Amino acid sequence: MRTPIYMDNAATSWPKPPGVIEAMERCMREAAANPGRGSHEMAVKASRVLFEGRKALAKLFRVRNPNDIAFTLNTTHALNLALLGWLKSGDHVITTMLEHNSIRRPLETLRRKIGIEVTYLKTNGLGTIDLSELREAFRPSTKLVAVTHSSNLLGTIHPVEEIGAVAKQRGVRLLIDAAQSAGVLELDVEAMGIDLLAFPGHKGLMGPQGTGGLYIHPDIELEPILSGGTGSSSESTEQPIVRPDRYEAGTPNTVGVAGLTEGVKYVLAETTQRIHQRERSLTVQLMEGLRAVPGLRLLGPGPETERTAIVSFLLDGADPSETAFLLDREYGIAVRSGYHCTPLGHESAGTTDTGAVRASPGYFTTESEIVSLIDAVCDIAKTNRRIR
Repeated sequence: MRTPIYMDNAATSWPKPPGVIEAMERCMREAAANPGRGSHEMAVKASRVLFEGRKALAKLFRVRNPNDIAFTLNTTHALNLALLGWLKSGDHVITTMLEHNSIRRPLETLRRKIGIEVTYLKTNGLGTIDLSELREAFRPSTKLVAVTHSSNLLGTIHPVEEIGAVAKQRGVRLLIDAAQSAGVLELDVEAMGIDLLAFPGHKGLMGPQGTGGLYIHPDIELEPILSGGTGSSSESTEQPIVRPDRYEAGTPNTVGVAGLTEGVKYVLAETTQRIHQRERSLTVQLMEGLRAVPGLRLLGPGPETERTAIVSFLLDGADPSETAFLLDREYGIAVRSGYHCTPLGHESAGTTDTGAVRASPGYFTTESEIVSLIDAVCDIAKTNRRIR
C-alpha cells in the first residue's frame, strides 16, 4: 500500500507525533485498569493518566482548575453535553449559518422537543458575521451564544473575543466549538470570555480518535446527559456533584487520553503560534496555486486573509465526489468531498446544489505535497476526466 498524500486533517489529523503511539502502548501495558474504581497500583496509574491529561489541556487553554475539563468521546459529545445540559424550555440561542451539524442538530432537536428558540446569524460568502446583527439578535430569553471558532468549510475565523465581550455585556453565556482551532489557534478561556469550550482530541491536538472534552466554567452547572458509574458517591442514586465525575459516567478511554496528552504536550512544545504559521504558509501556497487552475472556484476568504488550513473548491462541470475519487485513485491524494456536515454553510457559500472538495493540509504536510495536489487538480481540470 502506497503512503497517501494526506490532505484531510480537518477531519482527523495524520500522521501523529511518535510519542502519541508510544504513550498509548505504554498505558495499555502498565495502566489499563479502571481509574477511580480501585486503590491498587494499576488503577492509581490510570487515574494519574487522566489527571495529567487534564493538566496539559488546562495549560493549553488557560483553565485555572483542570477539574473543570470533562473528557468526552469527541467534539460532538462535548457539544451535546453543553447544549442539552444547559438549555431549558423557552430559552433562546444565537448561533450562525456556518455551524457544523454537531451544533445545529442538537439545537433543532431541542426546538422540536422542548420548545427552545434559535436565531441563525447570516454569513456572507466569506463566512463573516456582522457583529451589529449579533447585538440586535439578543432577547430577554437569550441563554446562550453558540459559535464555531473556525468554519470547517471555509476556514473563516470568527472574532471570538469580540463575540465574548458582546455576550458578557448582556449576561449571556458563550459556547465555542473549537473543532478546527484547538491546537492551531490561541485559546484563552478567560481572556476570550469563553464559558463552554468543546474540543476534539483527534484533530489539531494530534491525539487519537475517540477523545475530546468540554471546559465548563466553574459557575455553570450542566445537567448530565449520562448517568452511571463514576467510582464516587456510589451509595447515591444521583450523579455526584463533584467535577469531573459528574460528567464522566462509565469507564473512560484512558488509553486514548494517554495518547491525547502526548499530543497536547507536543502542541505546547511546538506552540500554537508556530503550528498556525506553518499551516498558514501551506494554505497560502495551495490557494495561490489553485487560483491558476482554469475553471476552479475557491471558497471562503482569500490567502491574504487570516484563516485556518481549510481550502474548499469546485471545478466547473465536475462533481466534487468525482474529483476527490480521482485524486485518491490516480494520484494517491486524500481529500474530502460532499457537504461536510454544514448545509447552512454551503447555503452561505452558494454551493447547496454541488457540495465542494475540501483539502486540509496539516502541520506535517510538506511543500512538495502541496505542489503534487496543485498539479493533480490542474491535470484533472485540463483533461476534464470523469470516473470510468
